Amino acid sequence: MEGLILGLLIPVLGTIIGSAFVFFMKDEMPVRVQKALLGFASGVMIAASVWSLLIPGMTMCEDMGKWAVMPAAVGFLAGIAVLLLVDHFTPHLHPGDSTAEGPKSHLSRTAMLSLAVTIHNLPEGMAVGVVLAGALQGDAGISAMGALAMSLGIAIQNIPEGAIISMPMRAAGNTRRRSFMLGSLSGIVEPIGAIIVILLASVMTPVLPYLLAFAAGAMLYVVVEELIPETSEGEHSNIGVVGFAVGFTLMMVLDVVLG
Repeated sequence: MEGLILGLLIPVLGTIIGSAFVFFMKDEMPVRVQKALLGFASGVMIAASVWSLLIPGMTMCEDMGKWAVMPAAVGFLAGIAVLLLVDHFTPHLHPGDSTAEGPKSHLSRTAMLSLAVTIHNLPEGMAVGVVLAGALQGDAGISAMGALAMSLGIAIQNIPEGAIISMPMRAAGNTRRRSFMLGSLSGIVEPIGAIIVILLASVMTPVLPYLLAFAAGAMLYVVVEELIPETSEGEHSNIGVVGFAVGFTLMMVLDVVLG
């Protein structure tokens, strides 16, 4: 039980640490730093999707032979589709943008920034939850150390995310303390999403391979739709590539060494 609680809380700690950057940085984050952090987060999420989610999901279905890939394919496409619908029907505003996405609403800029963060963080919480669920079941081929690697990887990439979240909150007119609180609270959705997935997997064990792939699809939707475009546009995109390489390598090493 202690290991489960630790696995759920470690990613939140990363968000809190990152949100605290608002106390030490100017009102706007330097472009080079933001590009590097976005690239780093992209690298961690892609590596986690492959090594911690898709590959274990297919390994669990080895008895299906060449069709072992089907649960992963179905779950992956479902994760993409659900995030696409959520993104389309939820009014939200990405950090750094001036135009809101989704249906028209009268929500404040801060509220729409918070919704964008929720859309972003929910897949990460699901990913941590489904890996923890696999480790709890014992026969899913996911070790406790592998689950810890996933939690640590998400926590590490939550540090730059926390900074990227709290800084626009500050730019939107909030005080530094309020920006820190809003940035920190954005991480709460992750353990909530993780707990929902754990409960679902505990009562529907055969669905675990689908949930692993679903979380991968949801995370990669965020990477492709949001993080990579923001990293590539404008100047200093090469710095984002360096950040991506570091994040991808770090998460890959964590998963292999600890898993």
